[in-house]
Amino acid sequence: MSYNPSTQRLRIVYVSGLVYDYKKVPQEEYEAMKAAFSKGTYLNQHIKGHYDFEKLS
Repeated sequence: MSYNPSTQRLRIVYVSGLVYDYKKVPQEEYEAMKAAFSKGTYLNQHIKGHYDFEKLS
């Protein structure tokens, strides 16, 4: 997982190798995900379905 604050893109690289960029994610959301006990649970509850995304590979 990485974040670009200038573009507000959250990049997630899954174990399978798939890469997704979630668009217009506020930095606070990224910080909360970093601090979450379970990154996967946070992703499923707060990111997926809430932000547009682009599949990169």
